[in-house]
Amino acid sequence: MTSAPLRIRWLGSVPYAESLSLQRALVADRGQQHLLLLEHPHVFTYGRTADLTTNLLCDPAAVGAELIAVDRGGDITYHGPGQLVGYPILDLPGHYRSVDHVCRVEQVIIDTLAALGLPNAGRLKEYPGVWVDPDGPEPRKIAAIGVRVAGGRSMHGFALNVATDLTFMRSHIVPCGIADRPVTSLAAEGINVDMRTVVDTLVQVAAATWAAEIGVERQDVAWRHRPLDLSAFSRGEGPGEPIRLRGRLAAAGVTDGLEISERKPEWLRPVVAHGPEVLKLRRTLRDLDLVTVCEDAGCPNLSECWAEGTATFMVLGDRCTRACGFCLVDTQHPLAPAVDEPARVAEAVAKMGVDHAVLTMVARDDLADGGMAHMAACVTAIRNRCPGTKVETLISDCRGDAVSLNLLLDVRPDVLNHNIETVARLQRAVRPSAGYARSLAVLARAGAAGLITKSSLMLGLGETDVEIEGCLADLAATGVRIATLGQYLRPTSHHVPVARWVEPGEFAHWKQVGEALGIGHVEASPLTRSSYHAGRAAQKVAPVTVQQPVRAGGRIRT
Repeated sequence: MTSAPLRIRWLGSVPYAESLSLQRALVADRGQQHLLLLEHPHVFTYGRTADLTTNLLCDPAAVGAELIAVDRGGDITYHGPGQLVGYPILDLPGHYRSVDHVCRVEQVIIDTLAALGLPNAGRLKEYPGVWVDPDGPEPRKIAAIGVRVAGGRSMHGFALNVATDLTFMRSHIVPCGIADRPVTSLAAEGINVDMRTVVDTLVQVAAATWAAEIGVERQDVAWRHRPLDLSAFSRGEGPGEPIRLRGRLAAAGVTDGLEISERKPEWLRPVVAHGPEVLKLRRTLRDLDLVTVCEDAGCPNLSECWAEGTATFMVLGDRCTRACGFCLVDTQHPLAPAVDEPARVAEAVAKMGVDHAVLTMVARDDLADGGMAHMAACVTAIRNRCPGTKVETLISDCRGDAVSLNLLLDVRPDVLNHNIETVARLQRAVRPSAGYARSLAVLARAGAAGLITKSSLMLGLGETDVEIEGCLADLAATGVRIATLGQYLRPTSHHVPVARWVEPGEFAHWKQVGEALGIGHVEASPLTRSSYHAGRAAQKVAPVTVQQPVRAGGRIRT
């Protein structure tokens, strides 16, 4: 049995399609045990045998819900706010059938409900799931169960109605195709309890059921997330002042930080020497009206990387539609993408003799595709002009839209880089317009397309050792092949403060941990940045093969 713990993640509100991409990646992470806990925005999902003509009673768009076909059996079901959804992704004993796993999932829910003050929950012989008063005159369904077991690995899980709007199941669909049995929730049964209490209770039961011998490692994203946490662009209101509130840090448990005037340790004071070759390359960039992140961010590694034939170009302008707490990029209204920028970038790559070009971007939530078509055009232009140059793309999350992301995946950059930046607990404080689960889903989708994936983590923001290891484990489980870890440096007094200076020896430790967890190459040092030694790192990891979706196996119940 693996010595790795059951990794439990409370992920907050996650669109269904993103969670499905993440599940598929974790299913391939054999030998590791995961339990994802979350809520979904309004969505109806249906399996291969669903009768939508009879059981879908509304226009999903008219009630603010998505309608998504899922590769499972069963009929139509609903997920939405106020409903706790759990996806246990586990290696099951060899003698287990899917029905055995279903029974254990049901028992976890039954025991959780009993601990919350609802002892009259149990099973109904005719139908799966968990029911209130199963032996009474009117059994009421409080939790749906739908699992897949294939190759001894489980997928999908349960949906427990906590304070769900039952209209979606009473008036908009015939849930699971069962027309003669009502649905209920904890709130409808008179148990008024918040989601966090339900999650805490379920985690205790799940740990005793699935992790008695291996233990639990749990991480939660912020429990309080408001629309006002988002940048103005992410709220659909256009540009506005950056949101950098210390209150978000305090809510995450980070109350102290170093003063911006505090002297940096010697290991954060590099000696930078720009020789004539660097100055020549700078003139080339000026002539082509281009900016590299190497220069714009004042990267101390510029000379070393340029000498190695690696450079990072920032495309799509220098104004970002988000307001992350660590970033100095301008948040004014961005300009339209320059049509000739792909050609200019390709010309710069040719003139600079770049062997490994990194294209990065600001977040462009003002564009329908998040800027992915423009990024893809830049990749294509470089390949047409310099066929031997490797191209790495460091991208935003394009708001989790798979269609937009596919515009870039279709041109197959040599490395797909998307930074998770920090641990789950600190996401809201550090980058409130992004999301931990969303970033993992972006990486999972790129990995499933057969691309080498890469991500980056800043240290010194207030994270713990357990959280760092857990984040590295999540990246490894999602199939990330390259990771970079560096010291966070505060740009101005308006940004998130540095919680501590991380010594070089600790970075060496995290390199060993990340690679032991399965990440092919970890670049870690105080001055490491996302593109540091990018060309070297890409050469050190083997090409990946496309992950095949898990084929249906076992028995699925809803």
